[in-house]
Amino acid sequence: MSAILEARGLTVGYGTLAVARDIDFTVEPGRVMLILGPNGAGKTTTLLTLAGALRPLEGDVVLAGNSIAAPLHKRVKEGLAFVPDERGVITRLTVDENLRLCPGDPARAFELFPELHDHRKRRSGLLSGGQQKMLALALALSRRPKVLLADELSLGLAPRLVDRLLDTVSSAARESGVGVVLVEQHAHQALDIADDVMLLAHGHVEMSGPVSEIRAELDKVLASGYLAVSGNGTSHHR
Repeated sequence: MSAILEARGLTVGYGTLAVARDIDFTVEPGRVMLILGPNGAGKTTTLLTLAGALRPLEGDVVLAGNSIAAPLHKRVKEGLAFVPDERGVITRLTVDENLRLCPGDPARAFELFPELHDHRKRRSGLLSGGQQKMLALALALSRRPKVLLADELSLGLAPRLVDRLLDTVSSAARESGVGVVLVEQHAHQALDIADDVMLLAHGHVEMSGPVSEIRAELDKVLASGYLAVSGNGTSHHR
């Protein structure tokens, strides 16, 4: 199957400061790629570069077979959806207004998260953190994207809500063929839905491959507490 998203020799960072180098991976339709790493490894920086919010310092991002340098709003038109680590909704607008502003299908959004229906007229900023994240993910998936980039869906949420969000991401991949790149702090839960995984640390890819092949080795890394600290203890890039 042809890749829907590729990173080719990607170096990511800010200005002239490289955070991670030589990143190579492919995402096929219907598969979930999980990016793991300690704080400071460049996970979010990589996701922002894939989304078009940051320019790569080196290398290429390839979307549906075409190298792309366009900004985020143009990549969205090409079938990419991005859920940032912040809530990802316009808080001064109601749920309905957010959905009307989005070029997606509101019925699809409520199909994914029926619990949002009771809050349609409520301003999004008054929703709970979990409800706001549901709305952000619903907005992204209501567009029926080819690729979903999701950064820390679980941030600050209870485990039950984390399961709910990750199950929705998994269903989008399995049932709708969406290619997914996921950055997630709840590593064990995310590994349960991931097909492929990449471990970033010390500015480069330390491990990558199908989860089924390297899960045991990854579980040892997770058990060591390695992902809880940055490579040098000083970096604030995620």
